[in-house]
Amino acid sequence: MTDSTSPVSTPPDPAAQRQRASQLAQALRQALSKALIGQSSIIDDVLTALIAGGHVLIEGAPGLGKTLLVRALARCFDGSFARIQFTPDLMPSDITGHAVYDLTTEQFKLRKGPAFTHLLLADEINRAPAKTQAALLEVMQERQITLEGRALPVPQPFMVLATQNPIEQEGTYPLPEAELDRFMFKLYIDYPSEEDERLLVRQVTRSTRSDMLDIIPLRPLLQAKDILAMQKIAAELTVDEQVLDYAVRLTRATRQGAGLALGAGPRASIALIRGARARALLRGGDFVLPDDIKQCALPVLRHRVRLSPELEIDGLSVDRLLRQLLDQVPAPRL
Repeated sequence: MTDSTSPVSTPPDPAAQRQRASQLAQALRQALSKALIGQSSIIDDVLTALIAGGHVLIEGAPGLGKTLLVRALARCFDGSFARIQFTPDLMPSDITGHAVYDLTTEQFKLRKGPAFTHLLLADEINRAPAKTQAALLEVMQERQITLEGRALPVPQPFMVLATQNPIEQEGTYPLPEAELDRFMFKLYIDYPSEEDERLLVRQVTRSTRSDMLDIIPLRPLLQAKDILAMQKIAAELTVDEQVLDYAVRLTRATRQGAGLALGAGPRASIALIRGARARALLRGGDFVLPDDIKQCALPVLRHRVRLSPELEIDGLSVDRLLRQLLDQVPAPRL
């Protein structure tokens, strides 16, 4: 028999949880906008990947704020952050860790590498050879690192944000297809508009500290548990069967479209749905719209397809061909 005077715990309201998660994401977006001026779409894509639990590959010319964006995100997140500067002499153990012999105890001890963190910045990832790049394969997919036969989990949430410079070719190593496929998004940072660049120069030159915006004023807005809660809420958002079918048809169109020598695999369809759910939460929606799929299409697909040689010779870009596919594949009307 229960005590009638005892308090009755009420289940949390899903709508209120979604609203709070959306408000936290909006606050994070505003904070990052202060550190990276004129790159609102890039910020939205990085936050989408964070909420979806995916990894991001950021490509762009030097000086456009790739590393600054990741450092600003780490500043707003009350969790662990590690940065690895990839170089040709970097070894896999410099990422994952290794066993060292302790003279006092006469035993081997595991020394964990920088990959045991919440946010991992792999700076200029294409400057390390394939052997070193492959050190990230296990942890990006399985969220664990095997050292001396022991599978050690990394902290959750875990996210790899890698940068690469597409201009320099000397001393760089292209990422293998298996590793590219593990990145949920591939993003391009372009030059800011004239107005944004003017604002950027004005703010940076007010300080004598460096040639980029100061991220010290940024304060932690989220803890690890908050991001995990956001990821859980996003994963439970409703996806209509027509929207799911649309994501699958988009992915399959890359395998059948003329001009593509390599189409995207099923992992792209999964990433489209995961990303669309996160995008819906970011905009404060209760369910996924076809437009959420469209907004994730280029970041999800551009690094998973390959142009045919004749189109590469003609100078056609992957993004242009993917936009043509988006126009050809009909979206459902909900």
